[in-house]
Amino acid sequence: GYVRASTVVEAGDFAVRGGLIDIFPPTRSAPLRLDFFGDELESIREFDVETQRTTTSLETLTLSPVSEVFLEDATIGHFRKSYIAAFGGGVSRDPIYAAVVDGIRPQGIEHYLPLFYDHTETILDYVGPRALIATDSLVREAMAERQALIEDFYSSRKDHQDARDTGSGDRAKTAGLYRPLPTDGLYLPTAELDERLAPLQVRRHSPFDHPAEDGDTIDFGGRMGRNFLAERRTEGVNVFEPVAQHIEALRASRHRVWIAAWSEGSRERLSSVLEDHDVIIPIARDGRTALSVDPGSVRSVILPLEHGFVIGDLAVISEQDILGDRLVNRGRKRRAKNFIAEASALNPGDLIVHIDHGVGRYLGLKTLDAGGAPHDCLELEYSGGSKLFLPVENIELLSRYGNANESAVLDKLGGVAWQSRKAKAKGKLREMAAELIKIAAKRAMRTIEPIEIDQGSYNEFAARFPYAETDDQLAAIDDVLTDLKSGRPMDRLICGDVGFGKTEVALRAAFAVAMTGRQVAVVAPTTLLSRQHFKTFADRFRGMPIKVRQLSRLVTPTEAKCTREGLATGQIDIVVGTHAVLAKTVKFANLGLVVVDEEQRFGVRHKERLKSLRADVHVMTLTATPIPRTLQMALTGIRDLSLIATPPVDRLAVRTYVLPFDEVSIRKALLREKYRGGQSYYVTPRIADIPRLEEFLR
Repeated sequence: GYVRASTVVEAGDFAVRGGLIDIFPPTRSAPLRLDFFGDELESIREFDVETQRTTTSLETLTLSPVSEVFLEDATIGHFRKSYIAAFGGGVSRDPIYAAVVDGIRPQGIEHYLPLFYDHTETILDYVGPRALIATDSLVREAMAERQALIEDFYSSRKDHQDARDTGSGDRAKTAGLYRPLPTDGLYLPTAELDERLAPLQVRRHSPFDHPAEDGDTIDFGGRMGRNFLAERRTEGVNVFEPVAQHIEALRASRHRVWIAAWSEGSRERLSSVLEDHDVIIPIARDGRTALSVDPGSVRSVILPLEHGFVIGDLAVISEQDILGDRLVNRGRKRRAKNFIAEASALNPGDLIVHIDHGVGRYLGLKTLDAGGAPHDCLELEYSGGSKLFLPVENIELLSRYGNANESAVLDKLGGVAWQSRKAKAKGKLREMAAELIKIAAKRAMRTIEPIEIDQGSYNEFAARFPYAETDDQLAAIDDVLTDLKSGRPMDRLICGDVGFGKTEVALRAAFAVAMTGRQVAVVAPTTLLSRQHFKTFADRFRGMPIKVRQLSRLVTPTEAKCTREGLATGQIDIVVGTHAVLAKTVKFANLGLVVVDEEQRFGVRHKERLKSLRADVHVMTLTATPIPRTLQMALTGIRDLSLIATPPVDRLAVRTYVLPFDEVSIRKALLREKYRGGQSYYVTPRIADIPRLEEFLR
């Protein structure tokens, strides 16, 4: 079931390059590189998908199948007979049938699993007659809901098929050809499941806080721990105070107390904040160590739990009980520093620039024998057919060619043309730099009062962030806090894609500045974005001694007047608004930080007003698409630059499916996104089709 690919990226891929075979078994978290000498396997090494560099070595490897469907002569023959028996004749135009007969595995073919074999097994076929089967207390309700979902999808498919078969014209006959298999072929009906379970020992877990009612129930004696939801929602209450009191009460009643955090970073943060409330929490290396302590002790452990519990003399308080829902990025990896971080970022035929040799064409990866050992190299072609083989570990010497023009002239290896072009560019840069250095020198010599950060209150504020910070986000936050402590005016560009967490960097900076008594202005180009930022800032600063107000055309004249007066007298700490914040009527008592979101959308007049504010204040610019001048200044060091290129937690790669119009697949995709709590866009190229599509979706 493995699929051959040019570069191994996800589970089920394999690639053959000379004596190397890269393969990604579904049972492993990283792909493996098999190094052959002839037919003899010399080494098995794990490698990183992003950098393509090998890491650890393995002695043995078990390759497990990617799919339960094996396409071989016997199973394909069985499928042909079973498919015709199940759906009748007229399958010649059926794309799924045709693909399987040709030995091609269509996406999702596992839905037809029973058609490939004489019979299929369940987990009950693998356990003996004396096995104990323990189920959840709500297993019946879960089974009924799952069965209803299965029946719903089947009936939708069946109705769609019937409508298609009774329709007129070839398009109706072939649109979305998918024949649904009756549900009892793939799933055990409830009655049959009960019959199979009858001779076995089946016990249910009793739910928390409900004692065992009968002999068929297992009672483990546990109960749910305390959740601090009410305290989190109460205005003016610091949630860590009741947590500290609860820990002390548990210790007094001789409980062993565990504070369960999701990660090392969040464990340190929780311990630091609780220490400020007079609760010292030693670290436990693992659960066994934490259990061996005396009753009345408290320990912090890394344990990914959604909710805490109490069982016997053990009381576990989870990070989510204290701070609310968290989203944690499991298996986070560090991003390579270079823009071209991996060979898979290049396609054969792409134009590249080598720092020493100029414009060339990338031909692909090639394994060369160097010093008696195989070595992965990038094959680069230059003028006159000259070749340069660059080891993959030196990939940082390459950058993409700025112009996608395929007819670009390649440089000559060892020629002087590239060196002269580089020298001319350097000359122009020096002229530009002379002026910019004057600006930078003046700025570097200007000093302002450093901003000191109270670590305890800062940790409490940071703990309110309901996600795990990405590596780039943490680096950007560190850069900003370092700038604020430096005693020089900050001028930093935070560059990152939409949803990558730029606003959180601004929130941390705003907190650090506002807690010292200085004011913060957050400027956004549109009223919608301004309102969104205001809601975010107001939510995060709720319950803190910091006043946040909004200033835009959405605000009434009376409120706007009060806000302007509050800014002038220093009563308002943070103002979030549009161009209105830059008006000459707005005066600040003690402005310390200006945050500009999407600077490229402000006009010249507003830029000049921002410059007049910049004299002695910190400036932070957030953008996903910096204008050339801003980017140029950032890349040349006139403005400091922090890149956030790591995608946030659970951000998956975009997948595109091209298929005939199939209303069941559309319905399924939309419902799945709705149940996930997400949003969907349905795009049509013609305005005339909107009413018809709206009716269809309803």
